Amino acid sequence: MNLDQFKPLTVYTIYIAATPDQVWEALTSAEFSRKYFSGFAVEMEPRLGGKFVVRAPDGSEHISGDVFEYAPPNKLTVTWNVNWPDLVAKLGTTLVTYAIEQAGEAVRLTMSERHDRPLSDDILSGGRTGWPAILSGLKSLLETGKAPQIKMAPPAQMLEALKAMGIKTP
Repeated sequence: MNLDQFKPLTVYTIYIAATPDQVWEALTSAEFSRKYFSGFAVEMEPRLGGKFVVRAPDGSEHISGDVFEYAPPNKLTVTWNVNWPDLVAKLGTTLVTYAIEQAGEAVRLTMSERHDRPLSDDILSGGRTGWPAILSGLKSLLETGKAPQIKMAPPAQMLEALKAMGIKTP
C-alpha cells in the first residue's frame, strides 16, 4: 500500500490527563473500548500486519482491517473498513492513525482518517459525527473513570449519499 496516495480528510487532536501507556491501552483493549465506544469492542493482534476488528455490541464484525503501523505506546495505524456491502469497493480503504505524544502533564492524542481518493463532505459526515463522540468518551473515561453514553445514528446526508452510490446500509 502506498501511503503517499492517502490524504488526511479528518483530523482531531485532544489532550488527555493520562499517560501514553494508558491512552494506548484505551485504544487497543476490547474491554476498555466497550466503555467509551458505545459498546463496540476493538480487537487486534498486537503486531505489524496483525488483524484489526471492531465488534458491534451484538458480537458481529462491524469494522475489519489490518495493523499497518505498530509502535506502542506512540503510534498505531490501521485499515478501517466498515463491513457494509460494496462500501470499500466504492469508497476505497480508510487508514486511521493515532499519534500519542507526551505534552507536559497530559497526552496529546491526534487521530487522523486518511483516504486514497477524494470523498464528499456528505460521505465524511459519518466519521466527522462519530469521532468527536468516541474521543470525548475516551478522554472522559481516562480522566474521570466514567464515559458518557452518547447515542447517535449515522447522519442522514451520509446515508443518502451512500444510497445514491448504490451502497446498501443496515
